[in-house]
Amino acid sequence: MSKVAKKDLIAGLNVDLANEYAAVITYRTYASQVQGPWRQELRNFFAAEIPDELLHAQMLCDKIVAPGGDPTVKAAEVKKAKDAKEMLANALADEKATLKRYVERRKQAESLGEYGLVVELDNLIADETRHRDELQLMLARWE
Repeated sequence: MSKVAKKDLIAGLNVDLANEYAAVITYRTYASQVQGPWRQELRNFFAAEIPDELLHAQMLCDKIVAPGGDPTVKAAEVKKAKDAKEMLANALADEKATLKRYVERRKQAESLGEYGLVVELDNLIADETRHRDELQLMLARWE
């Protein structure tokens, strides 16, 4: 792997890591703040997403450190929301953006011959696709 390509991959993985940290904060905050008739269902949903996001962050940290990178300790921006519908919409937008980033990161990893990372990213893509689909179904209740 060339030094420039390695640097670009590590930088991208750090963007992904910052967004996974933000997802943990977002889901924890939303689980506590959600109100209304679907409070308990949404609270449970948001809280249940946190362990997945932490596992994603763990994998990303490991993959950043393995080639000599330095993992970020800062989260990406966390979106505030005023109600349950906005929480779901924000979470859905974040999941779609995450999927787009992971597909791009997968292409980078494959072009560099980082096949173990490709497999790990495929797993993340599958998880994030399930999250996106579930959010779309939940948000459909409000439309």
